[in-house]
Amino acid sequence: MPPGEGTVRLRPPRNTLDERAVGWWRARWLLLTAAPVAPLAVLGAIVAPARFWLLLSAAVLAAAGLAVTVLLPRWWFRTHRWEVTEDAVYVRTGFFRQEWRIAPMSRIQTVDTVRGPLEQLFRLGTVTVTTASAKGAVRIEGLDHEVAAQLAERLTRITRDTPGDAT
Repeated sequence: MPPGEGTVRLRPPRNTLDERAVGWWRARWLLLTAAPVAPLAVLGAIVAPARFWLLLSAAVLAAAGLAVTVLLPRWWFRTHRWEVTEDAVYVRTGFFRQEWRIAPMSRIQTVDTVRGPLEQLFRLGTVTVTTASAKGAVRIEGLDHEVAAQLAERLTRITRDTPGDAT
């Protein structure tokens, strides 16, 4: 085979997520932080002998949760990318440990869209592309809900017209 023929050159996927994904991630982290902090604070107010340790634990968890809530979502937004071509779905996530997921169109089995309660509040959606991969589905989170619906429709159309891979 001549050099370059049959090889794939990776480049960063072109599309960013919707800017509202930052707020969505922050809301999720606030809820995750509040889940253990609220009971600890209530117990600290009620149980006098353990008050100091319960309130200290609540304060430490709250501070850590708020730091994550403020810093990480903006960072994630800068690193998450996605793209769909006629040949494959590409997703890149992570900063220190980057993960590239590529799902060839011929290997796609299902395409789903999901909009949980918080995603609906932020008018976002997630597209899940399921393949036969042992690694699991490729997920594109933080898309505008209309973009997610259009993407699912486009992927369904492309995969319908793409012959399956016999390998």
